[in-house]
Amino acid sequence: MSSYRLQSGLVKALDALRKDLLREDGPHISTVRNYNFAILPYDPEDELTLRRAIHDLSETLRDAGWNTGTIPLNALLLARLRAQGDAFLEAMIQREKRLSTASDPGRGLRALKERVVTLLEGPEGLAQDVIREIDRIRERSDNPERTVIFLGRAGALYPFFRTSALLKHVAGHTRNVPVVLLYPGKVVGETGLSFMGVLPADRDYRPRIYR
Repeated sequence: MSSYRLQSGLVKALDALRKDLLREDGPHISTVRNYNFAILPYDPEDELTLRRAIHDLSETLRDAGWNTGTIPLNALLLARLRAQGDAFLEAMIQREKRLSTASDPGRGLRALKERVVTLLEGPEGLAQDVIREIDRIRERSDNPERTVIFLGRAGALYPFFRTSALLKHVAGHTRNVPVVLLYPGKVVGETGLSFMGVLPADRDYRPRIYR
């Protein structure tokens, strides 16, 4: 077992997730029928610790006969940006520099956000890439019915895109494979989630929140 320290709340959440995945009658990570999603929030400062914990959880699941896969959202984001070509990227960099002034240093970032969002939003945006990766992991698995997928590195989407918008378009396209979103942020109230602990709490989430 790796040597690292987890916050007590995250230890409890990970243990509950493990037990729900390994139930004798099959995985139960959601309270909504045919919506096999869950969210595991964690403090963004604990990113590296969380990754090690998920690595250990994946080993435990594989020892129990499960297949595991991780989809790094940062890699999908970078692939989308690179697909636009070098000229596009250079133009965006220069535009942000030009618009960022001493009187309004955030103007360039706002313009960048508006442009990047158009590449990510909707069913043909980042959700399409996630669905493709889910299908790839499922198809290479020797037992698709015992496969769990973690969506990680979501912090890379800040401040361009909310994960609630992503899950909305991924839902219904996972062929009931359990999918767990590793969510860097803060739980607000019973169902609210503040992305990176910075954005206003978003309550537009259907999945179960492990906390």
